[in-house]
Amino acid sequence: MSAEPSASTEAEPYPLSTLRHSVAHLMASAVGELFPGVKYGFGPSIEHGFYYDFELPEPLTDGALRRIEKRMRKLARRAPELVSSEVDRDAARERLVGQDFKLEALDLIPEGERITFYGHGEWEDLCEGPHIDRLDRAFAFKLQSIAGAYWRGDEKNPMLQRVYGTAFWSEEELTEHLAWLEEVRLRDHRRLGVEMDLFSTHAEAGSGFVFWHPALGAVRRAVEDFWWDLHTRAGYEALYTPHVSREDLFAVSGHLENYGEMMYAPMEIDEHPYRVKPMNCPGHILVYQSRGRSYREFPLRWAELGTVYRYERSGTLHGMLRVRGFTQDDSHIFCTPDQLTDELAGVLRLVREILSGFGFQFTAYLATRPAEKTIGSDEIWERASSALLAAAEQADMPLEIDEGGGTFYGPKIDFKMRDALGREWQTSTVQCDFNLPERFDLTYTDSDGERKRPIMVHRAILGSFERFMGVLIEHFGGRFPVWCAPTQVALIPIREEHADCCRALGERLRSELFRVDAMLSAGHMNKKIKDAQQRQVPFMLIVGDREVEEGTVTVRRRGTREQETLAVEDFLALVRELRASRSLALAT
Repeated sequence: MSAEPSASTEAEPYPLSTLRHSVAHLMASAVGELFPGVKYGFGPSIEHGFYYDFELPEPLTDGALRRIEKRMRKLARRAPELVSSEVDRDAARERLVGQDFKLEALDLIPEGERITFYGHGEWEDLCEGPHIDRLDRAFAFKLQSIAGAYWRGDEKNPMLQRVYGTAFWSEEELTEHLAWLEEVRLRDHRRLGVEMDLFSTHAEAGSGFVFWHPALGAVRRAVEDFWWDLHTRAGYEALYTPHVSREDLFAVSGHLENYGEMMYAPMEIDEHPYRVKPMNCPGHILVYQSRGRSYREFPLRWAELGTVYRYERSGTLHGMLRVRGFTQDDSHIFCTPDQLTDELAGVLRLVREILSGFGFQFTAYLATRPAEKTIGSDEIWERASSALLAAAEQADMPLEIDEGGGTFYGPKIDFKMRDALGREWQTSTVQCDFNLPERFDLTYTDSDGERKRPIMVHRAILGSFERFMGVLIEHFGGRFPVWCAPTQVALIPIREEHADCCRALGERLRSELFRVDAMLSAGHMNKKIKDAQQRQVPFMLIVGDREVEEGTVTVRRRGTREQETLAVEDFLALVRELRASRSLALAT
């Protein structure tokens, strides 16, 4: 499946976002006619369309969406001209009588800024624009779904009904987009998680915690082995640190002050407050502090697949993509100033190698100092930013700028990778940190015998294993390449008398650490093939009289009805090569 179709490249009278914002207004006016007493929230253009939030006297249904679409088309013909007006604050209040959410939105407009309304016919909305001029222009739209949304995203506020839709300048673009959305639906990791028995979440355990089933556990082990192989080759050593530490540790690190809203409440142990860790870096710092350090040891490259816990609002939780407990592929490098650029460049090259290993393309962004909640001097931030820029140049990695996107303790390079459908996902991050070594008074003995301050590099490449795996499921559509597929080979006897041959072949494959399902239970061969296809097994080996007699297997590859007969040794050579090379053949 190709990436999401882009909007028309032909010159249009208005940007696509302006069209979508205007269609959101058209929808709101239709809702107002169909549902008297509606109260309006916000209705912006978003990446793939638009939405509008409503407080309504009754819940909306799919049938209601069709009624709204029909009324929108009538209104576009009846009152097509979109007009704007500028008023003072008192006049705006008079226009918004009874619209509680809009009155609150009015109060959010700073004194001295323009207050504008846009409307068509008898309907108008408090809005800063912009909009298209007429609603009877040629365009295509569709209302897509209904969801709940708290007013202004705050769980303490009323729950509104959010209607999502999309619009394009042509029917062709809309049709292509809807086909792309259907592919997104088919690849949804939550859907495939059930269909392929990959993972689950449980209310009994609490929201935002993922249970990995054996099939996805096998994928994870293969990915971890790949990760560790590359890290060992790059000179990293493994650390394992506790999940819980005294609260004082996170006060020194600055997490309690700058990250406290994401941390879980303290628990009391031996009359001291303790916290589950939101990040792994303080633990790695304690390992560093466990004895004196010399420049001769540097660089220290330490890696940990460490599980952390962060509070995410319940409304933001989403399958494996947004969770409350997750494992980070966290690594920290301690080095001297002279080593910094080379170490950062090495990390960037490792990011490229790992992401490309899964077939991802990516864009790298330099995230600069946020406007609020940061630690460290301007000089320190400038040194860190300069080092990241120099490393990117050395690694031949172009950077785009993400103004104000850095962490509270330093700038960073973030990577947004594109999946098979063209969507961007943020995963990898590389952060240059001069601040935590200062806060924890980290030192090393340099060649001149003086005590000096090391530089610390934070980096995660996969990011959260849970999030990365959710993305990977959707990227491959559940069709994992052979090297990391949950089951690599399914053995299917034609009749019961062929089971012994399948059993022996299964034992041989397992002895070489292949993941095999010998489907020896009673049942029709075609039913077993269908089951293996649904579980996206890359290879199905069918064994009958001829195969037993000749020492061959009939090979059926995932996603095809075609079959070929191979000698057992030839098949083994094939799967060995696909695994050893970590080939992406048969994926996506």
